[in-house]
Amino acid sequence: MTDLTRIPAPDGVAAAAQYTHVVMGTGRFVAVSGQLPLDERRELVGPGDPGAQAHQVFENLRRCLAAAGATFDDVVKLTYFVTDMAHMPAIRQARAVHIPDDRLPASSAVQVSALVRPEFLMEIEAFAVVD
Repeated sequence: MTDLTRIPAPDGVAAAAQYTHVVMGTGRFVAVSGQLPLDERRELVGPGDPGAQAHQVFENLRRCLAAAGATFDDVVKLTYFVTDMAHMPAIRQARAVHIPDDRLPASSAVQVSALVRPEFLMEIEAFAVVD
């Protein structure tokens, strides 16, 4: 686990809700491509269920981070691509299983008209810094 500095509310910037404005670290940069709600057999997990899809996406992120020698403690940025912002509570619930509120990374959430397959409700990418 790398030492990360988190600045939740820089001077003159409104306090963040559900993310940290600035996360800094030193070390090796790890970029994890957007993960989808597919299991290891490339089968969709949770058709129409944002909670089940979010849990699968975070499990895929965890496995990708581990392959790079990283954990969620090393994540400095998450980007959420969702087909409906109404899915964000389910995503936050899945995220809470892996990332405690006092270690939230910088984040962006973008609503998109579609993902690569119509049954995907979300795609999430991660950036980490590892010692």
